[in-house]
Amino acid sequence: MQLRHFHYWGIIACCLLTTTLCGQKRARELGIAPGVLTPGKLNSITDVNGVLVGHTTLIKADSIRTGVTAILPHNGNVFQQKVPAGIFIGNGFGKLAGSTQVMELGNIESPIILTNTLSVSTAMNAVVGYTLQQAGNENVQSVNALVGETNDGWLNDIRGRHVQEQDVLNAIKNAGSNVTEGNAGAGTGTVCFGFKGGIGTASRQLPKSLGGYTVGVLVQTNYGGVLQVDGIPVGEELKKFSFSNQLLNNVDGSCMIVIATDAPLDSRNLERLAARSMLGLGKTGGIASNGSGDYAIAFSTHAGVRIPHQPDSTVFTMPLLHNDYTSPLFMAVIEATEEAILNSLFMATTTTGYKGRKIEALPVNTIKELLKKYNHKP
Repeated sequence: MQLRHFHYWGIIACCLLTTTLCGQKRARELGIAPGVLTPGKLNSITDVNGVLVGHTTLIKADSIRTGVTAILPHNGNVFQQKVPAGIFIGNGFGKLAGSTQVMELGNIESPIILTNTLSVSTAMNAVVGYTLQQAGNENVQSVNALVGETNDGWLNDIRGRHVQEQDVLNAIKNAGSNVTEGNAGAGTGTVCFGFKGGIGTASRQLPKSLGGYTVGVLVQTNYGGVLQVDGIPVGEELKKFSFSNQLLNNVDGSCMIVIATDAPLDSRNLERLAARSMLGLGKTGGIASNGSGDYAIAFSTHAGVRIPHQPDSTVFTMPLLHNDYTSPLFMAVIEATEEAILNSLFMATTTTGYKGRKIEALPVNTIKELLKKYNHKP
C-alpha cells in the first residue's frame, strides 16, 4: 500500500477511526480465484503497461467519507497522445461527463477521474486546468475531461461537496503502479450488496497462443443485488440481499468499471470489450437496477494505436486485432471484472460515517465457512 496516495487528513482520520486499510486480504489470498485465466503480476489494472492509478482519500470528522481516484492511460501528455476508447452503458442513471465525445470520436484525451456524484463538476474543472497547463498544450482551447461517479451519500456528507480541485490534482500527481483497494479514493464512502464497497482491481494475462495480451480492470462499487462469490450464493445464505427487508430495499447507487488492455483494438472493439464487463458484474449478483449508473470505459495502451493530436498525415493507419481473435479478451475482461468487484468488497473495512450510519465489511470468516459448505475449490 502507498500511503502517499492518501490526503493528509485521511491519514490522521484513519488513525482515529475504526476505518483502516490494514489486515485485509484480497479474494485470491483467501482461495477465491474466479475464472480460468492467469492474473498479471500485480493482479491489477496497472499490469497493463503504462497505466497508473492514484487516490485522494478524504476521511474527516464524523461525516466526510469520500475521495477521488485517477486512472492515467499513460504517463505522458494524454491530450497530445490520445488513446482509443469505447464506452458501454449498462444502465444510464448516472453521470459520466465527457462520454459523448469519447463515443463520437473514439478516443480519450485526459486522465479518467472517479469521484462522488456532486463532485463531478469540480473534477471536470480540475482536469481542464491540469491539461491546459501541461507543456505542449499552450494553444489548446477545448478539453474533454472524462469523469464518472457513484453516490456515496449514505456514509458521506455528499451535499457538503468536500472534494476540492486540489484533491483531484493530488490523485493525478500521486498515480503509481500500486493500487490501494477498499476504502480508498472514490470508494471511501461506497456500499455494495449492503456491505462496505470500494475500489477493486484485477487483471488477466492471456497465454502467448492467444496473443499474450493483458486486460486490467478497476471498479468503484456502489450497487445492489444478491451477492455471489465465485458462484457461492453468499447473499442468499446470509439472508442479506436487495428487497429482503426495508433496510436493503434501495439497490441503487452505481458501478464504474474502467478497463485497460495492451491489445491493438479500435474504439469499436473496445466498446465490445466494455460491454462484456457487465457479464462480470452480473456474475457477482448485480442487477443494474433502475437508479444504478453502470458504466464501462475501455481503452487500449498499444503504442501502434495511439492517436496524435497533431497528425503527420491526413491518413491514419494502425495495427488492429482481427475480430476473430477478440473472444479471449472478452473472457479475460469478464473474469477480471468479477474479481475486481470481489476485491473491492474483501479489501473494504467496516465504516461509520454521516449521521452515525454504519456499514459492515464483508464477514470473511463466515464466507470461509460457506466456501467449505459448498466444497469450493479455487
